[in-house]
Amino acid sequence: MPKIIVFLGPSLDLSAAEKILPAEYRPPAKRGDLLAAVADGADIICLIDGVFHQDCAVAHREILTAVKKGIKVVGASSMGALRAAEMDTLGMTGIGKIYRMYKESTLVSDDEVALVFDPVSGYSLSEPLINIRCTLKKAEAAGIITPAAHAALLAAAHSVFYPQRTYPKIAAVAGDALDAATKERFLAFAAASPADQKREDAIAALEYIRDLAAGLA
Repeated sequence: MPKIIVFLGPSLDLSAAEKILPAEYRPPAKRGDLLAAVADGADIICLIDGVFHQDCAVAHREILTAVKKGIKVVGASSMGALRAAEMDTLGMTGIGKIYRMYKESTLVSDDEVALVFDPVSGYSLSEPLINIRCTLKKAEAAGIITPAAHAALLAAAHSVFYPQRTYPKIAAVAGDALDAATKERFLAFAAASPADQKREDAIAALEYIRDLAAGLA
């Protein structure tokens, strides 16, 4: 079997990931980590999560170095989606909706996928803007919020610094644009059935690699 190294953090819990794809799982990637994976003999590298502001982010040249050595580099969900949209013409493979949204310039800023997480447990402590977007669309489709409330909540989410983005926070920031009943309905919906596009894309990437590795075995 090919040697697979996956950089994973808050996008998907490790136990779920391991059930999909047997691989060597490493924490969210910072600059130099992909070069280390190359040096460690990886045949396939999957970049899902990476650091943004707390350390230097994965460099484009690292990805290019891996690709030039014949290593399959797959990106999805978070930092991986962002880098894949920038590097797919040079050999990186992008998977998932978030990658496609970056590729089509529907998403532009890395702020869309940024969040803060507990470095020990890996659990998210804030909501990434892309998940908020998807939850708002889902809530409107379900009749929980009106288009006007959707717009007000999205504007509030944009205005909140990414480490502080939570559903209660953005509902509070939306203020008088939402009545009390709408806020209550939305917060109940977001607590019970939020969209998690980052998780869905991470799963899709692991399933893609699982099938790819099976073909190489």
